[in-house]
Amino acid sequence: MTYRILLVDDEVDILEFIRYNLVREGYEVYTAQDGAEALETAAQCRPHLILLDMMMPRMDGIETCRAIRRNPELRHTIIVFLSALGEEEQQLAGFDVGADDYLTKPIKMKLLISRLQAILKRIDNATAESPAETGGQSGITVDGERHTVRCNGKEISLPRKEFALLELLVQSPGKLISREEIYARIWGTGVVVGDRTIDVHIRKLRQKIGEQRIVTVKGVGYKYEP
Repeated sequence: MTYRILLVDDEVDILEFIRYNLVREGYEVYTAQDGAEALETAAQCRPHLILLDMMMPRMDGIETCRAIRRNPELRHTIIVFLSALGEEEQQLAGFDVGADDYLTKPIKMKLLISRLQAILKRIDNATAESPAETGGQSGITVDGERHTVRCNGKEISLPRKEFALLELLVQSPGKLISREEIYARIWGTGVVVGDRTIDVHIRKLRQKIGEQRIVTVKGVGYKYEP
């Protein structure tokens, strides 16, 4: 399978350097120099992954990510920020608008390619491992094939990572799932993420499905209680 990647950055030198290296790795690569152009290109090429800068003219990364997540045709697209803004607040802001991951510049090309390879493996893993439907008896139905969630009869929209996390928890109601297992299953063992990444996603899930359904076992992990 040849993955399609859209690179979005207003610095042409960075854009071309990353594009050249990803093409050498066998990816089908598209580019855009600002958020507005990115939306047009994404609608045309339907990328598997978008590597998105934070600071750009016309539309910054936050606005662009938010707009992409509103497009139902791009709901399965993985969005990864690649930005010189590495502060925790900026990373949390990226996750809040639906980003799947956040990488900081500068980053060595070999490491970037390795991270993207690990991230793209999630597409195959999600297809292979997700059952068609889980959790129907608990008031929440998770449909892995259609990437839909119904909560108390109402369909709700979840970004990719929140969906995968909820699906993992709902598959084993009442079972404690450690933070380490969540990192490995959702983010992959080859990807390093911040300590608060899971906490941010759990907080956003609770806002959407109710505070009581996901129980925290402090210092250990989480479990889903129907």
